[in-house]
Amino acid sequence: MKELLGTGVALVTPFTPDKNIDFEALGRLVNYQIENGIDYLVVLGTTGETATLSKAEQQEVKNKIVEINNGRLPLVVGVGGNNTKAVVEELKSSDLSHFTAVLSVSPYYNKPTQQGIYEHFKSVAEASPIPVIVYNVLARTGSNVEPETVYKLVNQCKNIIAIKEASGDFEQALELIRIMPKDFMVISGEDKTALSLTLAGGSGVISVLGQGLPKEFSTLIDLALKKKPKEAFDIFYTLMHSVDLIFEEGNPAGIKAMLSKLKICGLDVRLPLVAASPELRQKIDNFVKSFNS
Repeated sequence: MKELLGTGVALVTPFTPDKNIDFEALGRLVNYQIENGIDYLVVLGTTGETATLSKAEQQEVKNKIVEINNGRLPLVVGVGGNNTKAVVEELKSSDLSHFTAVLSVSPYYNKPTQQGIYEHFKSVAEASPIPVIVYNVLARTGSNVEPETVYKLVNQCKNIIAIKEASGDFEQALELIRIMPKDFMVISGEDKTALSLTLAGGSGVISVLGQGLPKEFSTLIDLALKKKPKEAFDIFYTLMHSVDLIFEEGNPAGIKAMLSKLKICGLDVRLPLVAASPELRQKIDNFVKSFNS
């Protein structure tokens, strides 16, 4: 899956002030990624506020991104949940012909055992007509996908080709790289440790910040894949503070504030999320001004 090596971005869903989907802004966002070196796009992830989109809206977002992308970059689509049967049915009934892989989050709220997580993803892999990326994000799901569970899944399900690892445990990410087959992709789900993980043998990142600073972020990950740590860290240190800023009041409020400053989309999010505060917006504006000066 060389097409998923490097920098992917988890796209936001732009909204108008009355909270409808802003398709014009979505088009600008997609083109901004393509024109500035991003390797692939992730559609309907957490950053896209998928939980607040109706099924009809989700389909509209997919259709628009497929249309604007026009085959220029690989696309990954989020299909996941905590009802295994519903996820399986969605995979079987969806047209996934425009997508390279499915990104499927570990079941949230239910807090399944490792055996339950294994059985869930085994069912997902069997139902999916395209490759599957396991998404492990402990802070949101309440249950960790242990490296041994991933190893077991990969040996039983040839359709599982990668993990987006965002557990917050860097040692666990290193253990995944150590024990997994060489062709399995360990993709960072955390902007701040993406460079270090890639240098350690990871396959890049699915980034939030990358869509605001696509040229710089994709360049540093490319340098990491080429094992050029000094040049990569020189770029990273210029970006590091912005990672803290965009997550200071939650995701995607922060990255939308940055994208608003860049005149790509508005600040608006849907409840229960709220837009970035004036104080945070000022800090992000100041960063963007100084970064571009």
